[in-house]
Amino acid sequence: MPIPASYKFGYICTMDEEIQFIDSPSYSPKENVLTEWLQSCAHHYNVQIEQLQYSFVSEDHLLLLNKTYLDHDTHTDIVTFSYAQLPFVEAEIYISSSRLEDNAAKFSETTENELLRLLSHGFLHSIDYLDSTAEEKRLMREQEDLCIQLFHVKHK
Repeated sequence: MPIPASYKFGYICTMDEEIQFIDSPSYSPKENVLTEWLQSCAHHYNVQIEQLQYSFVSEDHLLLLNKTYLDHDTHTDIVTFSYAQLPFVEAEIYISSSRLEDNAAKFSETTENELLRLLSHGFLHSIDYLDSTAEEKRLMREQEDLCIQLFHVKHK
């Protein structure tokens, strides 16, 4: 499956909005609510979002990105390409909609909360959080939970 010519890895095309969602699932909260929440996460971590693009894609498309750009021949639920240095955030984040839904069912979670977890996960990768080791995974999960709490506190 070829990567569409509109994708520009290594930088993000100039867009009117700092945070953009492409092909969001129907169960997603409204984009303005997600944008406000992600801005509050950025404020919490003392970073500035220059450009953040979330694209919801097929599992096969995400596998292709993983193979082509990260040399990983495995399925995943999210891939993050980060281009800026802190304190600035500029990233393209790709999320598998089907993996998101499968994970929600697998972990007895709502699709909205799993969506928030993946949005948080990609954001955290863009600010240099890693998840390769057991300790990094523990810290990543802790920070995802914190971001999700920020959503629920602010948007009840």
